[in-house]
Amino acid sequence: MNAPTRLHKRNPSIAALLLAAPVLLGACATTGQAATEADANGTVTVRYEGTANGVPLPELADDLGFLDGIELEWVGNTTSGPSSIQNTATGATDIGSAFTGAIIKLQDAGAPVTAVISSYGSDEQSFFGYYVTEDSEITEPRDLIGKSVAVNTLGAHSEAVIGTYLRENGLTEEEIDQVQLVVLPPNDTEQALRTGQIDVGALSAALQDRAVAQGGLRRLFSDVDFFGEFNAGQYVLRDDFIAQHPEATRTLVTGIGKAINWAREHTREEVVARQAQIIQGRDRGESTDTLQYFKSYGVSEHGFISDSDLTLWERWLNDSGSIEGSIDPGDYYTNEYNNLTQQGK
Repeated sequence: MNAPTRLHKRNPSIAALLLAAPVLLGACATTGQAATEADANGTVTVRYEGTANGVPLPELADDLGFLDGIELEWVGNTTSGPSSIQNTATGATDIGSAFTGAIIKLQDAGAPVTAVISSYGSDEQSFFGYYVTEDSEITEPRDLIGKSVAVNTLGAHSEAVIGTYLRENGLTEEEIDQVQLVVLPPNDTEQALRTGQIDVGALSAALQDRAVAQGGLRRLFSDVDFFGEFNAGQYVLRDDFIAQHPEATRTLVTGIGKAINWAREHTREEVVARQAQIIQGRDRGESTDTLQYFKSYGVSEHGFISDSDLTLWERWLNDSGSIEGSIDPGDYYTNEYNNLTQQGK
C-alpha cells in the first residue's frame, strides 16, 4: 500500500483547518513547512522531537550508523503523542510518534500522514500500569465509578486502555461517564496519587518503576494484563515527505527497524550504556539517572505494523464517538519502506 492511495478518504475541508490551526503546533516554533530539500550531497534533513532524559528510536538508529544520508534535526522535546503527530501533520516536524488510536483519529480528520513503523509497545518488561495506594478500597472495575483517574493526555494510550477496561468489564456508558479522567503531567502523577488528589494514576516507564520502588502503591491492572503484548504506537511521516524522499524514507524506516532489533538483541546493560552515551553527547543539560529504570522499547521484531495493531482499538474509537463503524487498517499504515519486513530479516 502506497501512502497516496488513502488520500481520497480524507475530508479536505477538515484537513485545511487542521493544517492552519496554530494550536496544534505545541512547543515547536516552525510551522507549515513542506518536506525539506536534500542538500548538495544528497543528505535529507529530518526534523524530529526528542525525549527529555531518554533516547527515541531515531536517535538510537542515528548513533548506531543506520541512517546514512539522513541528518536528524532536533526541534525540541515532545509533550505528548497527539501533539507529536499534529506537529508532523502541520509541517513543524517531519516525523512524529503517538498511540495508534490517536493516529487513526488524526488521519480521519484529514491529516496527510501515514504510519510507517511501530514506535513503542507494551510487553512484560515495559507497560502502562494503573495504580492506587495500598490502602485504597478500589479493587475492581466497578469501584472506579465516581473516582478520578490521572492520564497524561486525553485521546491517547492511557484513556483508551482505561475506557476499554471498563467497557469490557461490563460498565455502561453512563457509568463510564462517572469515571473522571484528570490530565496530569506524568511527573506529577505519583505525588498526586500519594497525597489523595486523585484515586488512580496511570504510570509507565521510569516513572512507574521509581514509584513502585518507593512502596505504598498497588497495581490495579496493566495494559499487558488486559491485552497481552502489543505494539501500542507508530511513527508517522507526512505524505509529501514520503513522496519527495522515498529513498530517505526507506533509509529512515529501515534504520529505525534495525535499531529496534539491536535493542532487542543486546543486553539491557548494553542498551542503557548506549543511551547514556547519546544523552551525554547531545549536551542538553539532562540527567541519565532515569536510565536505571529502562527495560525495553516494547516493540516487536522489525517494528512491523499489523492490521491487529489498529483493529485492537476499533471498539474504543466507536464507543468514544471518534469513528463510526469498522476501519480498514490498510488505509492508515504501510510497511512498504521497511526493508527488514520485506526481506524477512
